[in-house]
Formats: sequence, C-alpha cells, structure tokens
Amino acid sequence: MCGICGKLNFNGKKVSEDLIRKMCQSFSYRGPDDEGVHVSHPIGLGHRRLSIIDLSPAGHQPMCNEDGSIWLVFNGEIYDFIDIRERLKSKGHSLKSRTDTETLIHLYEEEGTDCLKHLNGMFGFALWDGRRQRLWLGRDRLGIKPLNYYWDGQQLIFASEIKAILCDHDVPRAIDPEALDLYLTLNYIPPPWTIFKNIRKLMPGNWLIAERGEISVEPYWDIPSGTDREATHTAPDAPAETLSEIKHHLYTLMEDAVVRRLISDVPFGAFLSGGIDSSLIVALMSRNSNRPVKTFSIGYEDLPSFDETKYARDVAAFHGTEHQEFKLGHKDILDAFPLVLECVDEPFADSSAVPTYIVSRETKKHVTVALSGDGGDELFAGYRMYQGERWSHYFKKIPRFIKDGLIAPFINALPDARDKPSLERIRRAKKFVKGMSLDFPQRFSRWREVFPFSLRQSLLMNPPDDDLYLALIQKIARNDEDRFPNDLVNLMLYMDVRGLLHGDMLTKVDRMSMANSLEVRVPFLDYPFVEYVFQLKGNLKLKGKTGKYILVETFKDLLPPSLHHRPKWGFEMPIGAWLRNELRFLIDEYLVKDIIKNQGLFDFEVIQGLINDHMNGRQDTSWHLWNLIVFQYWHKTYL
Repeated sequence: MCGICGKLNFNGKKVSEDLIRKMCQSFSYRGPDDEGVHVSHPIGLGHRRLSIIDLSPAGHQPMCNEDGSIWLVFNGEIYDFIDIRERLKSKGHSLKSRTDTETLIHLYEEEGTDCLKHLNGMFGFALWDGRRQRLWLGRDRLGIKPLNYYWDGQQLIFASEIKAILCDHDVPRAIDPEALDLYLTLNYIPPPWTIFKNIRKLMPGNWLIAERGEISVEPYWDIPSGTDREATHTAPDAPAETLSEIKHHLYTLMEDAVVRRLISDVPFGAFLSGGIDSSLIVALMSRNSNRPVKTFSIGYEDLPSFDETKYARDVAAFHGTEHQEFKLGHKDILDAFPLVLECVDEPFADSSAVPTYIVSRETKKHVTVALSGDGGDELFAGYRMYQGERWSHYFKKIPRFIKDGLIAPFINALPDARDKPSLERIRRAKKFVKGMSLDFPQRFSRWREVFPFSLRQSLLMNPPDDDLYLALIQKIARNDEDRFPNDLVNLMLYMDVRGLLHGDMLTKVDRMSMANSLEVRVPFLDYPFVEYVFQLKGNLKLKGKTGKYILVETFKDLLPPSLHHRPKWGFEMPIGAWLRNELRFLIDEYLVKDIIKNQGLFDFEVIQGLINDHMNGRQDTSWHLWNLIVFQYWHKTYL
C-alpha cells in the first residue's frame, strides 16, 4: 500500500524534481518506509512506500523494466501475483524482486492495456511507456484505491490524493459548483467530480491514457447484468442452481477471497464491528490461520445505544481471537476531529470517519494490515432503504386520502432524533413516507440525500436550476433498467456499488487507514465474488424483512447465535447528542453569521433555522450541521 503522484508535460517544459518530492511529502503517511522519484523529460513520477510484500530494497519504486523503457508507480495489492510471476518467468521474463508491482510491468510488455483482465486486487497506478511516449493510469474495478488527476490541455498531474496535485502552483483552487451541490446532497463528492474545478477522480474500473497531447478515459470493467451468466464462467444454458449449490458457491468464493488477502510479509488482523460482515471475515480468517487472529473494535462510553462491542466480544470468543476494544468518549472525538479533517482534501462528512480513524490508529499499534467487512451491505441488501423499497409496494395500496390526509401529517408532526432509538424510528418513518408519492428514481434519490433539493435551493446563494443527483439517478435507472429485469433490489444494489460504496465507504476507509499507515483489505470486493453475487436474485438477499438472507444462511454455522437475527447497526458517531452539548462549540466556531456572510456561498438564515431546530429538539438536523461544519473547516484550510 502506497501513495503515487506524477506529472506529464506536453508543453515542452521539464518536470521539476522538487515538485515531485513535495507532492510525495504531502501524503508521506501513505508510505512511511521509503520514497522514490524518477524524472526524465517529459515525465516525473513519485512514490511513497508502505512495505507489505518483499520488504527489501528490491521493492523500491518507481520501478522499471530491464532496459528502462517502462516505469511504474503502483499503490495497492495484486493478490494473485505469485501465479502471474510464474507465468511470466516461463515466458522468459526476468524479475528482480518478489513484489506484486513488478508483475504489472511485464504483463504490460506481454499484453498492453489488456493485461488488467488478469489482475485481482485493489490498485491505482501510473505506467510510463517511454517508447510510445504514453502515460497509462488505471484504477481497480470497485474503486478501493483512489486516483485523481488534473488536465488543462498541456499538462496532466495525478496523485493518490488531491492535496498532492495542489502542490503544483499551476493548478487553480476554485470550487466546482456541481461538486458543492453533490456534497450537500450526499455528504461526499462522487467521482468523477472533486470539489475543485478541473481536478477529477478516475472512475473505478476505468483507465486513462495520455498520448500525443490528448487524454482519453475508458472503462475496462463493469458489474455484469443479471442475465450475463458467461461473465461468472457459468454456461449460458446451465440449469438454475439449487439453494444448496448457491450456498456452496458463495462459501467457496468468499473463503478464496479471504485466503487471497492473507498473503503478507508483515503482521495482519481484522476490524471487528460485531456486525455480520466483519464477523464472517474474522471467522474465515480463523479457519485459515495457524494462529489466533488479532481483532479490533470500538464502542462508546456514554451512549450505549451506539455500542456494538458486546456482539464483537461474542464473535471474538466464538473464534478464539486475540481481541482488543477501545471505548470512545466525546473527548476522544474532539481530539481526533482536526486530525480526521486534515486527512481529507475535499469536504467529506461521513461522521463514521472519526471512529474509523481512531480504530485504524489503535490497530496500527499492533498490525500493518487489517481485513474489513466493507461491501457486504451493498452486495446483500443490508441497508434499511432496501427494505423501504420492498415495503413501498404495500404502502402504495393504502388509499391516498388516508396516506396524505392522516398518516403523513401525523408522522411529520412528531419529533425525531438519531441518538434515541424510539425517535430514530420516527425519523426513518418520515423519510419513508416522503418517498412514497414519488417514482423509483425520485424515491431512491430522496432516501439517499442529506440536504433535499428544495433545502439546497434555499441554502445556496447561487442555487442550481436542476437537481443534479436526481438526474444522475434517473440516467442510471433508464440506462440500466434491463440489467436486472424485474429485480429492483439488484438494481438498487448496483446503483450503490457504483456510487455510495466507492464514493463514501471506501474513501473513508482508505483515507482514515492510510493516515495511520495501515493497509485495509476488503474480501467482499473480490471481483469474481462480486460478479457471482449479482447473478443471484434480489429476493435471495432481501427476503421479507430480512436483509442479507442468503449471506447469513450460508455462514450461519460460523457466527455466534447472537448474530443470527440481529438488526443492522450503523458504524456512526452519535453526533446529534454531542452537537447539543460537548461539541456545541463547533457550531459557534464554524457556523457564525460573519463567516457565512463573508464567504458568500450560503444563506445564514437557513443555517440558523437548522441550528434552532436541532437545539430545541423539533427535528434532528445533526447531519446537515455536521455537513456544513466539515465544509467550513475544509474551506478555511484550502481556500
């Protein structure tokens, strides 16, 4: 796991080695073990190394082939690299290291850009082909590892993190209004946007080629449709699998994915939240390890309704892991808050980034690699909104005069709060009812958004004319309506894997773990496993009110009884309660009238209304306020 950066000039100017070193230093925490730079007109490449495979100097990057015509900087892991090495050696290639990085260089020599079809892993890379004067950037299929770039028609600047690109004074710092609108909508900025104009994220499953003064971006992978059995190596005319065959196939693919991710020359462990996903990862690690797995959990001292450590302890005892848990109070959050926000170079308001940072920090004290359960919710319908879509079918049958005249007014008049279980159920009911009079794209958009479109129009001084996020969802629903025929659950899962997962969840884990020089691997996103899971019908994942049905049924024997029927529990921070009390000073510091008015982006009266509603308990607006606090902190730092 590492950080990469570089610059390609088409304007005849030489790339500054000092610039490349400055870019490397901006994310030195991504690779504390080594730094490397290669500059040769018109290219400059930089690399920071976190040594995981082959800890020797032979793993130093930038890395080149035998004659120095190809240079590579690579961030991530290729899990099947040993088999690839053997195939390359049988073809006469000479490899000087035991790294996975070197295999990509020689694969490229053999097959060009088609070589990506052989890679199972997580990665962002840049390969310079000196003979062709071509720069090739690539990102893994699911977007586990980041890659950003700036292009102005004459120079291409790229890096694992935006802050490295901003080291170049040629790059202007101007807010992209579409990105700001999407941030307010989602709490994060989805690719290809970044908060800065002209800086873009390379989409997952895409590559970029810069050659002869032009760039082109192309996809090389997408999740196969529900009818594309060939993509999962199943004969198109094969009979449908029985339930027992599905469970066997799931088990085998998942165990293979975990085993692939146990290869390491440094100590490894696992995040254990106490949920289904991380628990089964720990179970499979324990089955395939000759020593107890090290597991790490966090909980909350003063808000037990947010604490999952009991379930994590059950799993740890069930599998005999070496378990450690860390209890957080508001002071821990307060101390970590500025460190977390410094880890992200664009606004990112997922509040669970703070506990993720802390558990990464504590885990790093014991191991260098940790496995996590990220991706399970998006593959197996673990979020409540999937159940909401299922229940919408029945809710629609209620006469409109009852829904609109009695149910909606009654529910909307009730108070809600995220930090109290009874009031949290009311909050969910409000969101459910608001979506019921809408079509599917509108309903999906409404359930995902933080600031509704009408509120964004009131909040922004220069509001957008159209709802950009809704338009994106409508486009996907229209273009992919035949991808999963008569299977709305799988369509929603597809939309979240191609949006929420890498835009929010994977970004959070990458930034918070790498800020602590910890590599995190995600077995659920092993791409053969993902391809197979999307061949399964949605009603196997969401059965009645039960999400993750087929996942739990497949791995039930590896889970303690307390987890078999436990509800979904988010890895969130109890921000609502703390903003009313211990963290109230953040509102007083960042959401004050003079700052907001001088900035000229937001209407302060709207913000004041959100503050009042939250403080008097009329409505939980903690996510809105946290979104704005995070933005103001970012704005103060970067602009």
